[in-house]
Amino acid sequence: MYQFLLGKISTLSADPLASALAEQAPQGARRLPWLAGRTLLARALSPSPVPDIVFGEQGKPAFVDAHPYWFNLSHSGDDIALLLSDEGEVGCDIEVVRPRDNWQALANAVFSVAEHDELERETPEDKLAAFWRIWTRKEAIVKQRGGSAWQIVSIDSTLASALSISHCQYGALSLAVCTPTPFTLHHDALRLL
Repeated sequence: MYQFLLGKISTLSADPLASALAEQAPQGARRLPWLAGRTLLARALSPSPVPDIVFGEQGKPAFVDAHPYWFNLSHSGDDIALLLSDEGEVGCDIEVVRPRDNWQALANAVFSVAEHDELERETPEDKLAAFWRIWTRKEAIVKQRGGSAWQIVSIDSTLASALSISHCQYGALSLAVCTPTPFTLHHDALRLL
């Protein structure tokens, strides 16, 4: 079973569920995404409470060992995504498709030859969306492994794998998941909060 939830940080962080967690939330820039993520987790697991969360060596959050679910959160701008699974470790990434001054230099630095070929097959007007499609796939794979951002250069998201990698474009959002069993991310699979 996989659940993919999508919401707005501004809305979820103001939810009554979030206000109950306000004392536990970090201060600063991480506060609102933290509150929104915990609200998404609470909604996905309802009526059960959110179990205690621990952090791996690279900072990946996970439920305590006795809990039968795995999850991953990602946010970009005001958008936040949660992938919840009872199948094993998962990774997800969300990015607002937006211009980035150095996107081509970044692609040159971290994309594999096959990923470059995929990018080059796109029409000029579709290259930016293709960049974000490849980027989110790579991030989802790194996050599934519990790795850190610097490992993205060693990932080739075009290679066949025992993992399932799926992508969809939802409006201005590029969404990708990496799961241990087949899961196809598409508009009907999204649960909007």
